[in-house]
Amino acid sequence: MKRQRSLGQYRAIDLALFAVLTVIFEFVATKAGLAMPYAPYLLSVTPVLTAVVMMRWGLWGAIHAALGGIVYCFAAGLEPAGQWYLICGAGNLLGVAALGLLRYLGWEKVREKTLLTLLYGALVHLLMQIGRSALMLILGAGSAQVVNLAMMEAVTLLFTLVLMWIVRRVDGLFEDQRHYLRRVSREEEEGGF
Repeated sequence: MKRQRSLGQYRAIDLALFAVLTVIFEFVATKAGLAMPYAPYLLSVTPVLTAVVMMRWGLWGAIHAALGGIVYCFAAGLEPAGQWYLICGAGNLLGVAALGLLRYLGWEKVREKTLLTLLYGALVHLLMQIGRSALMLILGAGSAQVVNLAMMEAVTLLFTLVLMWIVRRVDGLFEDQRHYLRRVSREEEEGGF
């Protein structure tokens, strides 16, 4: 008889795997961007990975939002470090407010409709950007610096939209995991595998 994992164990493993993906991909994207010092853009995978984790597990995506910001600061070596860790780590947490869209429209509807999936991904990105911008202003940055940083992240928005379009097409990846596990169990019982 095979041993089944509890929902809590499955969630912990899933969240850990997405955390590893966030750390690796954010670090690589940041270092690649720094290798091109005159490139007029920043590329981040944090919005899309956070959006996927929130679709899968809800509020648990906050971990990945903050983690992505912290990894970015570490990889970029931003100074003064304490302020940037706060700006990027805590600022990204505003992206979690996109859960309101999932709750209002419903997880399934957002997953099934391409336009809603893209809207959700864009909302996560824009809310993260607003959170970082607000903290920058509170900590004394000038509006020109905030606008410049926002303009540099236009590529991240495009990247997020493209990846959201891709992940919604992969079975089980962009789906509430409780729903997914029930669906897989039902298919197994019906002989669907």
